[in-house]
Amino acid sequence: MSSLGRLYRAETSIDFVAHRKRWFVVSLVFLSIALLSLLFRNGVGEIGLNLSLDFVGGVSVSVDNVAEASEADVQDALDALGVVDARIGTLNDGEMFRVKTEFLSDDDQTALVRALAKVTGVSTEETSVDAVGPTFGAQIAERALLALVVFLGVVMLFISIRFEWKMALGAIAALFHDLLLTAGVYSITNFEVTPSTVVALLTILGYSLYDTVVVYDKIEEVTVDSESKKNYSEIVNLSMNQVLMRSINTSLTSLLPVGSLLFLGALLLGASTIQDFALALFVGIAAGTYSSIFIASPLLGLWKEKEPYWADLRDRLEDRLEAAQARGVAIPEAEGKRPAAKQSLAGGSFDSRPGSTAGSKPRPPKKRKG
Repeated sequence: MSSLGRLYRAETSIDFVAHRKRWFVVSLVFLSIALLSLLFRNGVGEIGLNLSLDFVGGVSVSVDNVAEASEADVQDALDALGVVDARIGTLNDGEMFRVKTEFLSDDDQTALVRALAKVTGVSTEETSVDAVGPTFGAQIAERALLALVVFLGVVMLFISIRFEWKMALGAIAALFHDLLLTAGVYSITNFEVTPSTVVALLTILGYSLYDTVVVYDKIEEVTVDSESKKNYSEIVNLSMNQVLMRSINTSLTSLLPVGSLLFLGALLLGASTIQDFALALFVGIAAGTYSSIFIASPLLGLWKEKEPYWADLRDRLEDRLEAAQARGVAIPEAEGKRPAAKQSLAGGSFDSRPGSTAGSKPRPPKKRKG
């Protein structure tokens, strides 16, 4: 049977815990890139995100570039007004300019609109102006941060009550992993962070949490069914192999429509108003799937193996295996085309096949009739 067929039948035997260093290194590389971009893209001391006016306050003027002016022409007009620290952006391949400045008085704002209208060849009535006070912007930022803190607090409380606190820590680690990766992508691409982005972030955190809870619930189920015949690393591996295809299918069915919004709607058709929302969803769903499989579960297995009960059980299982090998008792191979059991980190074996009898005494062969 092909690897894809075994994957769909939940018959894989991937040792997630044993290869945890590999997954952690991959995450560390991407997280380092994201963190460096956030710290140094806009200079030392400033967060490397393109925050919208809703968060920082200021004035934004959008105007069609009828006269086909260059960015240098717009910059000269701003310099003549004495406007400093303005950010000039182009939309639709230079067909429109968007200028963002600090909060201005009404007179300075009017002068800015007239200057931009003149250099781009339009009337002042054809310009679009958005102004947000710095106090209101600070309130929006505080409320967004408060929503995130409350969300994480409720998540920790729920998982701690439903499962245990170590599972809650693993879930929070996966959520921070997803948050930092998504923020890093926004920093690198310089996409604007708007209130819609915050809504998308909370949405993907909920998605990541759902995937992690599904995995944890399976781990708890396998723990009860194992009856102290498997160490915790084996339990995590068995659980992950059984829910792996479910996680992949759930991710694909979510990524396809979100990818259509991002790549077809926003980038190809020019619907730029949804790109900030779609980008956060796309990156967050992909990162959430990865973190629930390769971060949260291996971390949980690593922490639980250090508990006295599981450490003692692992040692007893290893002693039992060594004694069986010393007596020459071989572990039977699986029959048919199903994959054989694999070695786990602790030296035991795990087998993701339903109803597997790895480790049991093989039946004697039937005698043929003469």
